[in-house]
Amino acid sequence: MTFDAIDTKLLKFLQTDAKQTTKQLSTKLNLSVTAVYERIKKLEREGVIEKQVVLLNRNKIQKSFVVFCHLKLMQHTKEFIADFEKDVVKLNEVLECFHVSGDYDYILKICVANMEEYREFMVTKLTTLQHIGSTHSTFMIGEVKNTTVYTL
Repeated sequence: MTFDAIDTKLLKFLQTDAKQTTKQLSTKLNLSVTAVYERIKKLEREGVIEKQVVLLNRNKIQKSFVVFCHLKLMQHTKEFIADFEKDVVKLNEVLECFHVSGDYDYILKICVANMEEYREFMVTKLTTLQHIGSTHSTFMIGEVKNTTVYTL
């Protein structure tokens, strides 16, 4: 799908604040409310807009301890990969999981309250999954950039 200048602006406005009304967006884009509504619906139909969510402040919900866990599987068989991926998506503490190339097979972004909660997560949940060969944890010191806005 190709995007014109209005689509690009509309998507940026929505990524910045999805709660804006079509009336507010129409004023910013100098379009009718109906035109804005139709553009949004088209972007949804085309799968460009997948869903709208609320982003929570990790500090306010006691999930400010961020860990990047690098993980190796014992083997790279289709079965081991499928089993691991099926199980890891069920872990609420894991916000993101990426299958990567390089020294490790996966990188997990895990958010918990503190080191004690992370240890409990590792001992009772993550390391009980089958086919894990090794893990290496890196802890966030500070957040430099965190955005959900894509530039088109």
